[in-house]
Amino acid sequence: MSERKVLNKYYPPDFDPSKIPKLKLPKDRQYVVRLMAPFNMRCKTCGEYIYKGKKFNARKETVQNELYMGLPIFRFYIKCTRCLAEITFKTDPENTDYAMEHGATRNFQAEKLLEEEEKRVQLEREEEELNNPMKVLENRTKDSKMEMEVLENLQELKELNQRQAKVDFEGMIEQYRELEKREKERIKEEDERETKEMLERALVKRLRDSDSDSEKEEECSSSQSKMSKTDKPTDILTTDKPAEAQGASSGGVKRTKVESWERSVGTLGGKGTLGSLVVRKRSAAAVNKSAPEEATACPTSQTDLKTSTSDASKASATQNGSSSLSLLGAYSDSDSNDSE
Repeated sequence: MSERKVLNKYYPPDFDPSKIPKLKLPKDRQYVVRLMAPFNMRCKTCGEYIYKGKKFNARKETVQNELYMGLPIFRFYIKCTRCLAEITFKTDPENTDYAMEHGATRNFQAEKLLEEEEKRVQLEREEEELNNPMKVLENRTKDSKMEMEVLENLQELKELNQRQAKVDFEGMIEQYRELEKREKERIKEEDERETKEMLERALVKRLRDSDSDSEKEEECSSSQSKMSKTDKPTDILTTDKPAEAQGASSGGVKRTKVESWERSVGTLGGKGTLGSLVVRKRSAAAVNKSAPEEATACPTSQTDLKTSTSDASKASATQNGSSSLSLLGAYSDSDSNDSE
């Protein structure tokens, strides 16, 4: 199996490279290359400025019969971006630069011309000194004299500036101290203002908290006073009911509130609970005989505990006691009859 990426090709034994036909291309043929303008230029036709770095699709060719130390020189053809006029320039390997040839002028050439002039003068001087030693001494004397003159002129300019410049160092220091003092006062005032604002905010907050606390205390005291005024749940067992309320309830005008223990157990005078316990009816003579004896022997609990009740309460208590005694007498009679 052959390789996918072939590195070596097979040459048969009878291979003759001279038999391979060669392409006959002209020496001055042109290639299309992509390049950037090597310098700033201005078109001679429309005056459009073309800046350095502008990209072009240029045609490249080799200049015939021009070499620099065996290096070929290339020519480039570009078109103006505004009027499409043809502009040409070529390489300059001697100066490592490009030379403008046709269609435009190169901008900012003054510096380059000055450098070229300095180089030319320097070369002429070196050639003269190489053949004439007296010229070397003369040039050295001229250079030293020119250097002394430059130093003297520079010293005069310094002295002139010192005479004309009047700098008040004390005033500068005083002004700086005054500015520093003002800055410190401003910072101090800002700190005092901030401290005052913080204290005011804290005072307002404290006053609000105290007001809320006082309101809570007032509410608590009022609620406690209300609770103290209200009766306790056990007051009904120790306190006496007012006579008017009892009289109204007995007369049927106003009913008193029935407690839960009265609803569950019932009172002695109730007809629904204790009335069902009576089994036999006693005769009238036995009831009249036993009632006065047992009434004197068994007083009610209401009359013993509460001595300050009204007449209506006494009457109701006596009635309840008599009914209870009658029931007890009935039970006793029934027991005696059973024994007989």
